[in-house]
Amino acid sequence: MAGSSDTARPRNPWPHRLAVVTAGATVVLIVVGGLVTNTGSALAVPDWPTTFGHNMFLFPWSHMVGGVFYEHSHRLIGSTVGLLTVALAVCLWLTEPRAWVRQLGLVAVVAVIVQGILGGLRVVLLEHGLAPVHGCVAQAFLALMVSIAVVTSPTWDAGTHALASTTSLRALARITAPLVYMQMVFGALLTHTGTRLDMHLLGAALVSACVGLLAGRILYDHAERAELRRPVLVLLALVIVQLGLGIGAYLWRFTMMSAALPGEVGLAILTAHRLTGTAVWATSVVLALRARRRSGAAAAVATRLATEHSFSKPPRREVLA
Repeated sequence: MAGSSDTARPRNPWPHRLAVVTAGATVVLIVVGGLVTNTGSALAVPDWPTTFGHNMFLFPWSHMVGGVFYEHSHRLIGSTVGLLTVALAVCLWLTEPRAWVRQLGLVAVVAVIVQGILGGLRVVLLEHGLAPVHGCVAQAFLALMVSIAVVTSPTWDAGTHALASTTSLRALARITAPLVYMQMVFGALLTHTGTRLDMHLLGAALVSACVGLLAGRILYDHAERAELRRPVLVLLALVIVQLGLGIGAYLWRFTMMSAALPGEVGLAILTAHRLTGTAVWATSVVLALRARRRSGAAAAVATRLATEHSFSKPPRREVLA
């Protein structure tokens, strides 16, 4: 991915801007999806792709009350994300010189279509088992949007400056991001089925440890690189906040706290927990990509130096006996 051609031409800013907007809209969609689940509104609208027989986009706003408000809002935001994804793919196809980035745009279109169908089947088939799958695919789609935003940003070009000692940094970043995703998978299972609390708690401990190690590595060895320092500080702060929210979510769901406090308190805690977890996931993806970029640059520099050294060595003279 990190070739010299990446820095040979100026970037068109619009793919990056569209990717950032689409990623932001996806975060909103995930949060509203959580509200649909936590308010029990998943089947408030019994049909799909219509809404009580209306065209989805022509459903009267006056009828959006109670659970219908959450469920139908989720559909409208999902449609918006779909349109933004198509616009991004077209923009990449017209302006992006790197074929692999254009292909990411096409993959995103396929992914958003699949995600929409999963959401619809959840309603039509009344299949509760699709709910955690739907949530996990949404997070995977967010990672794809974040990835496109990162590789189309100006800082991606700045990443061609190689860093020393990047092997362990890249390894830590590559371990942390999948761990965060698995943590969200167990969180989705816990939310929708009430199972795997043990794995969710174990995942919280592993993610916290990996983020701590990653932060220590960057702040000790690469503190001068703002493109690494800033996101890892954000990630560290998010994990600390998320641990506190996780304790609150546990108390709400598994103790008598829900009986002692208004329901709005629990809804706020669970929504904040989901939002912060999503932010942890997105930030870990950014760090993994940037660490890989810099590791690739370091490898390229090492290869170039080795090649130059081999050509610069004087030819060996044979000694005639």
